[in-house]
Amino acid sequence: MSTSPNDHPFVHKPHRTVLALSVPVFLSLVAEPLTGLIDTAFVARLGAVALAALGVGTVSLSSVFWIFNFLAIGTQTEVAQAAGGGAGQRATRINGLALALSGLFGLLVLLVGWPAAPWAAAALGAAGDVQTQALLYMRIRLFGAPAIIASLTAFGALRGLQDMRTPLWIAVTVNALNIALDWLLITGVGPFPAWGVGGAAVASVVAQWVGGVWAVTAVLRRLGWPQKLQWHEARRLLQIGGDLFLRTGLLTLFLLFATRVATRIGAESGAAHQAIRQVWTFTALGLDALAVTGQSLVAYFMGANWVAQARRVAWVSSGWALLLGALLGAVMWFGQRWVIWALVPSTAVAVFIPAWVAAAAVQPINALAFVTDGLHWGTGDYRYLRNAVFLATLSGSVGLWLVEETAVNALTWVWVASGVWISVRALFGVLRIWPGIGRSPFAKQP
Repeated sequence: MSTSPNDHPFVHKPHRTVLALSVPVFLSLVAEPLTGLIDTAFVARLGAVALAALGVGTVSLSSVFWIFNFLAIGTQTEVAQAAGGGAGQRATRINGLALALSGLFGLLVLLVGWPAAPWAAAALGAAGDVQTQALLYMRIRLFGAPAIIASLTAFGALRGLQDMRTPLWIAVTVNALNIALDWLLITGVGPFPAWGVGGAAVASVVAQWVGGVWAVTAVLRRLGWPQKLQWHEARRLLQIGGDLFLRTGLLTLFLLFATRVATRIGAESGAAHQAIRQVWTFTALGLDALAVTGQSLVAYFMGANWVAQARRVAWVSSGWALLLGALLGAVMWFGQRWVIWALVPSTAVAVFIPAWVAAAAVQPINALAFVTDGLHWGTGDYRYLRNAVFLATLSGSVGLWLVEETAVNALTWVWVASGVWISVRALFGVLRIWPGIGRSPFAKQP
């Protein structure tokens, strides 16, 4: 964080600054899914029951922890705006309040999640031994809830200060520790007993607490702790939470609807759709990194009341997003053979190929949708994003509803409808900046 907006590296080297901030974010985002794959590999050695229990546990808990991601997004924007405006005390207050809320929400998740765990496991189809092991995994993992939510919040504050490297080192260390503990605790090594699925949960909780303490300590060293918490300021963070909850709920609803339609078309279509979704999810990490960087930079310059520089951030970030989207689309196009070899059953190849081409073609537009989300997070334009996603989900869902499940290449039309959904999001994201429709923060005069 520079002492003056005029001295900020972006002002003098915009492209280099965007890339220098985005790469550490990307690497930190990649660490977690890779660890998830290794977790799965360890547990898979225990058999189908243990693997099914792990799946139930991770899906249910991830859904819960996702709800509190608004603390990371809101804290990042508020801290970055305070930093840009030279309001160090405000940044300290917001960070302290967000961390306090993290602790309270973490305890709430533990207290509510413990009795609710059997219901959640059963709702996801777990029964018998699968339910028993899933319940063990979930209840152990719940003890990590305060650390997970605090880490999300602290990462948001650090990224608001444009410190992208500290979250990277924490993420890499935590995930490496998790993998080492998996090796020791799941199947048992030396004096360590074989705890199975319970060992996987313990490994995660220990690693998460190490990461949580490290992240909170790092951000407190930068911002300190406020003399008094201003609880009335929590209203702003909770309002952000409401808008983001509805927005992400709509996104999830569309993705579930698309999966449902693809599965109803037939087993081959469902398998091909899952393969495309897996690759799509991984490509989103690079786009997320640009979005997070754009969010921090826009918020910083908006806090400094330098709207022209915030628009410049939007221009540079969107340009890199289009380039990255085109690159990802090309990689998908030329990597089709390897994806088929690794992920697609032979019976599903015929329906996979045209749908894969449709998914690859829309990648540049998808990149714009991602990066403009981040830019609008930076201005605090959460309600607009919520409304834009509502219109996008409505448009895309109509497209999915019109898909004729018995038609040739029906899965391709599922991905065409998904392209409509993405395009509407990108369109509204761009129009809010250029020319700046409605009460756009980007249209304000400095």
